Amino acid sequence: MEESKEKPNSQSAQRHDKYMEYRHKCEDIIRSEFAKIGGIMNRRSPHYMVIEHSPWLSTWFENSAFIKIPIEEFDLRTISFTYGDSMPAFSPTINDGKEYRKKLYTYDEILKIIDKYGLPQDWNDDGKYGPERYIEVHIWSDETINKYRHVTEYFKT
Repeated sequence: MEESKEKPNSQSAQRHDKYMEYRHKCEDIIRSEFAKIGGIMNRRSPHYMVIEHSPWLSTWFENSAFIKIPIEEFDLRTISFTYGDSMPAFSPTINDGKEYRKKLYTYDEILKIIDKYGLPQDWNDDGKYGPERYIEVHIWSDETINKYRHVTEYFKT
């Protein structure tokens, strides 16, 4: 059954009709920005993850779970980051002047931003201070993800 019918108050059920259109436009932007900084893309669309656990994301689904994959397992040339979700980060309607808006980061760059601002889930998990609630990670390769597919299958049973 559709999320919006079965769980009308869930985060994904609240998405507007144009969500997928906006998501695809955002992916076009992050793909283009990643190419500009020399990123390696082995996929058309990235796998989406976040840095550290996000309590807010855990509320999106019943019986949610998460796994931790050490950064050392990834080829750093195949991952990019936005400080906050990529959709508000690159939204044309959010123009608050924050330095991390409309910016895609490499691993070394995001570490500097984390040093400066901390993890959003530590200071803004409730969204009171803006749309950034976690750091989004874009995984442009299946290699490491495929090693963990059995873990996610475990949670489906």
